[in-house]
Formats: sequence, C-alpha cells, structure tokens
Amino acid sequence: MFRCKAIIGGQLRSRSFENQITETRIGVAILNKMTNLGMPVSVRA
Repeated sequence: MFRCKAIIGGQLRSRSFENQITETRIGVAILNKMTNLGMPVSVRA
C-alpha cells in the first residue's frame, strides 16, 4: 500500500483542470483496487 501511495504522490502533475480530474480519478481507482485486494473475505459463521 505504501508503494502505491508513494507512486501516486500527494500532488497533481497535470496543469489543466480537466487533466487533474482525470489524474485524481485514476489515483482513486488504483487505491480502491489495492484496498479491495487486501481486504479479507469475511463470512458469518
């Protein structure tokens, strides 16, 4: 998880607002996918 956050970073690299929106959406999608991969599957016993 640390590696993904380090790659995405804390600041945007794009200059135009539309590209910043796209960059943010891509970053969020990556973090959501990594979070879902690491979540345990819980089943009520």
